[in-house]
Amino acid sequence: MKILVTGGAGFIGSAVCRHLINDTDHSVINFDKLTYAASLSSLDSIASNPRYAFVKCDILDRAFVLDLLRREAVDAIMHLAAESHVDRSIDGPGDFIQTNIVGTYELLEAARAYWSSLEGEKKSGFRFHHISTDEVFGDLPLDDSLFTEDTPYAPSSPYSASKAASDHLAMAWHHTYHLPVVLSNCSNNYGPYHFPEKLIPLIILNGLEGKRLPVYGKGENVRDWLYVEDHARALALVATKGELGRSYNIGGRNERSNLTVVETICDTLDRLSPLPDGTKRRSLIDFVTDRPGHDLRYAIDATRIETELGWKAQETFETGLEKTVRWYLDNKDWWQPIREGRYSGERLGAKA
Repeated sequence: MKILVTGGAGFIGSAVCRHLINDTDHSVINFDKLTYAASLSSLDSIASNPRYAFVKCDILDRAFVLDLLRREAVDAIMHLAAESHVDRSIDGPGDFIQTNIVGTYELLEAARAYWSSLEGEKKSGFRFHHISTDEVFGDLPLDDSLFTEDTPYAPSSPYSASKAASDHLAMAWHHTYHLPVVLSNCSNNYGPYHFPEKLIPLIILNGLEGKRLPVYGKGENVRDWLYVEDHARALALVATKGELGRSYNIGGRNERSNLTVVETICDTLDRLSPLPDGTKRRSLIDFVTDRPGHDLRYAIDATRIETELGWKAQETFETGLEKTVRWYLDNKDWWQPIREGRYSGERLGAKA
């Protein structure tokens, strides 16, 4: 199967590309605009593989996408291209509306025109996998409740609202035009090659440099953490074996408060890379003004994908975080240019 992966130079997208090349026999076309959070160096390990190719373009360019689909005779689209950071959506929601909503519309229309022109097994086998987030469901109280595939949408931020809209577009194209769509919503990802604006890589890198470790509010917000390579395996299953017109929630069953996450990173760094002056990283924790509209808790019920597709997260939070911290310790050449040139750790999303 030849799969077009939009946003394949991003954090999750690059993990999907690596998994498809290293662990399956599928061919991959990585389609990416190369915005600030993209990094082709995340794909160095597969760049020379004959089953992998990279194309730079914007999903807003419908004509280019359609021509590419036809020229490459693509069998499936895995749509990950998106603006994805809540804080940045607070500072500048326009980019999120344009990319996540309008961009998804243009991609769906290109896919529909291409699929409509296919015949026989090529047409019946085509699939459009729209990848989304659990943030579209809003937030949960601090109890035992979980997001299921039937949870009503209640997005809180410009980011989650834009992703909710794109989810509805994808499913509407399935129901109205019969485009063969599958949908997935995931919990918070972490792991190697994560752009350092997000919580875990930001805390790791600030901790390595002995800088303050910002925690929003009191650190009580809870997230279900999913190791990115576990997510990549799940996405490949949904894309190739998921039931059309169906959605799948993907989570790690690893709920932790933000403060617990930060404290665990502190203790792991103290063990693996102590600061020269002996400072314990927990003393660097700095409680800062909370994010506007900050959802209290996200938690995924992954029963459907576990029972229907046989997927299960392999990493616990502890094993996955250990691997992640060690990766950042061993790969300074990947993250240092980003910290020096594109994002140095400054506060985002404080303009509301």
